[in-house]
Amino acid sequence: MIGASLSRWSMAYFAAALIALFAAEIMMTAGFGFPGATVAAPETLILVHVVAIGWLSLLMCGALLQFVPVLVVQPLYSDTLALPALVLLVSGLAALVLGFLQLGGYIGTSFPFLAAASVLLGCGFALIIWNLGRTLAAAPKLPLPAQFVTVGLVCVAATVTLGIIFALVLGGTVNATSLLVLTGIGRPIHATAGLGGWLTFTAMGVSYRLLAMFMLAPDLERPTTRAALLIGTIALAVAIAGGVIAALTHGNPAIALLAAFIGGVLALALYGADVRHLYRARKRKNIELNSRMTAFAFASLAASVVLIAVLLGLGQLEEHIGAVVFLVAFGWLSGLGLAQLYKIVAFLTWLECYGPILGKAPTPRVQDLVVEPRAVKWFRLYLLAVWAGEIVLLAGLPLLFRVATAAMFVATIGIAGEILRTRRLHNVAAASRLPAGAQLPRLLISSHA
Repeated sequence: MIGASLSRWSMAYFAAALIALFAAEIMMTAGFGFPGATVAAPETLILVHVVAIGWLSLLMCGALLQFVPVLVVQPLYSDTLALPALVLLVSGLAALVLGFLQLGGYIGTSFPFLAAASVLLGCGFALIIWNLGRTLAAAPKLPLPAQFVTVGLVCVAATVTLGIIFALVLGGTVNATSLLVLTGIGRPIHATAGLGGWLTFTAMGVSYRLLAMFMLAPDLERPTTRAALLIGTIALAVAIAGGVIAALTHGNPAIALLAAFIGGVLALALYGADVRHLYRARKRKNIELNSRMTAFAFASLAASVVLIAVLLGLGQLEEHIGAVVFLVAFGWLSGLGLAQLYKIVAFLTWLECYGPILGKAPTPRVQDLVVEPRAVKWFRLYLLAVWAGEIVLLAGLPLLFRVATAAMFVATIGIAGEILRTRRLHNVAAASRLPAGAQLPRLLISSHA
């Protein structure tokens, strides 16, 4: 990536995402939302969407704005669109939270917050999809990781469309019978499209490239990679399109979701085999902290699949769906996100600060921007807290769950502090921090390297 353009606003996306993660962890620690409320309660809907949109989606958007151009060796279609998209997404999330508070009776105004959220979030995600889609379309050929991202963008379009329908129905803006039915039974489809398609499938594609890049492993074009792409795409199509068709024709979406789950398990198994190959084929023998912690995120993903299968077999999936979502969101997606964010910020900061003078003056290494022995304790605390939280959720111990989420919050503050120190070059020795020609990067806005 030497000489490549840096996404101007990715750091701002990352900062906004971390703030949303803090907010979600504080809510869980305070007992706001599940498990203190039902899965369908307005309080839980607030918590879920702060995590899914505020934390995970903003993190993913920030990463894609930087790395989709790397995947296809093309410049980002428009760096200008990134800021209005961020403003629309944050404003839309705020409106959505106010709309759910309105549903819960916390605020009495008649302003149509859910309808406003539909417009704002729809426009924000449309700008993201347009920007990234045009970037992908400019490539003469899409590498396999970019094809995963393309499927993920289709899934986020489906997720947002369903979300808009649900919001308009819940807000009383529309009352068509078919949409009422879809809203009543379509939430598992919405969740599958978001967590499974947009976030997990896109993360799979990006992780193929990031793991290869950061571990100095060969890019994958294996038959297993192509099979994971094909089977996963079919599974998502069955879940989303098949589920919606079933709902609208008075069928049972659970059949489509079960068939999709079977295909999804196979796709994830192939993905796991690819990841194992990357770790074994790496040239960097000393595995850095981000790659070590990513392995624990993969373990959480595997545990999530096993947990779903066991609960399906016992007929208890609906009873414990909150615990499943918690493990997917915080063990797999957040574990992967925090681990890779730790490295991404260091890499992009190094590229921005020292890339322009590389070969002209002595520069620190990327690893000189971080202190792994100090950071690892925060990652360990985070992962242990997540797994403890999962166990007590399954055991039905809400008070202990709040203790676990408090530990998650402390760990996340520690990880964020390490990322901030990296961005401000606090870990680099003063003598070599800013050689001639280098400038301290701004906190939230990147310059073009």
